[in-house]
Amino acid sequence: MSMTIGLAGKPNAGKSTFFKAATLADVEIANYPFTTINANKGVTYVRAVCPCTERDKRCGNCQDGIRYVPIEIIDVAGLVPDAHMGRGLGNTFLDELRQAQAIIHVIDASGGTDIEGNPVDIGEHDPLEDVNFLNREIAMWMTGILKKNWDKLSRKIRAEGMKMEQAVSDQLLGAGVNESQARQALLACKMPEECTQWTDEDMAKLCETIRAITKPTMIAANKIDVAPAENVKALEELDIMVVPTSAAAELALRSAAKNNIISYNPGDMGFEIISDKVSEAQKNGLQSLKEMITTLGTGGAGIQECINRAVFDLLELIVVYPVEDEGKWADKNDRMLPDAFLMKKGSTPHDLAYRVHTDIGNRFLYAVDGKTKMRLGEKHDLQNGDVVKIVSTAK
Repeated sequence: MSMTIGLAGKPNAGKSTFFKAATLADVEIANYPFTTINANKGVTYVRAVCPCTERDKRCGNCQDGIRYVPIEIIDVAGLVPDAHMGRGLGNTFLDELRQAQAIIHVIDASGGTDIEGNPVDIGEHDPLEDVNFLNREIAMWMTGILKKNWDKLSRKIRAEGMKMEQAVSDQLLGAGVNESQARQALLACKMPEECTQWTDEDMAKLCETIRAITKPTMIAANKIDVAPAENVKALEELDIMVVPTSAAAELALRSAAKNNIISYNPGDMGFEIISDKVSEAQKNGLQSLKEMITTLGTGGAGIQECINRAVFDLLELIVVYPVEDEGKWADKNDRMLPDAFLMKKGSTPHDLAYRVHTDIGNRFLYAVDGKTKMRLGEKHDLQNGDVVKIVSTAK
């Protein structure tokens, strides 16, 4: 499992509640800043329709035809303005976030916490102020790393004819930047050809572009159930991906399902009470939850929608199912659809072969589409939900 989604934001915005709802892990949740000091790491799941719904038989690896593919999620320490200069737990936050491929920025849509994460009255703080500062902090953190010893490094680049993308990626390796991403950013920014003449503004612009490439970000508009209407409207008008959420409500749903009080799969549009030991007060509470998730329209209280959109929209991934028997969609032990891999959109059967095993990739011949039984060449573009048999000379 190599996919990691980061949860970021100021203290007290609901990141730890989001994390607990997404993973049902036991983490501390409290109404004061910096409850999270060390990063919490856990496993959550991307929700996809299982291909077995197209057949008469269920595969046994899904829930009611829904496949949940595991990914890692990390809840890092709360971020405050000027974290890149070491304020709060900023350096710790940024160092831990380098391993994330995408970021869900959890903001307090209710306006009930100030920019530092301290509780204030609902609506007192404008959540739009929280939206941009996260990206700025990450970009400024990267800028600080890039500028370190740059005068000496730029002279070395000039003297040795070093590739610029290699120099930049080497310098930002600790921030999780590779050479391909550095090349893409350099082309987009049209940097001055002579790197010894790069200004602070040039480097800041480059690092903002690198941030957008390496750490794509979306907004979880949390505490949406108590947010003033004007806040909701303003967030809806942002030119960025925004999903309304109530992490506290999702945590209540998943906890009730875990305790067999309701029948609910993460991301469902509703739920049913299955316990006969529910009090009237509990029924009223569950009814309020049902009305809220119906109003949101995202499935559940928005947590699953956030995770899915981060993976499928921000990172442009698809789910592919490798099998050994294209007729039964099974492996050699007759297990139906045993594996589900997240692959970059545009991946080929040859890419999938390497994901399964290096030897299979090295000795790849061709692939077979399990749905059409047609032969696929090594450069065929895989589609979301494909069932694929890899044929190779590897044993």
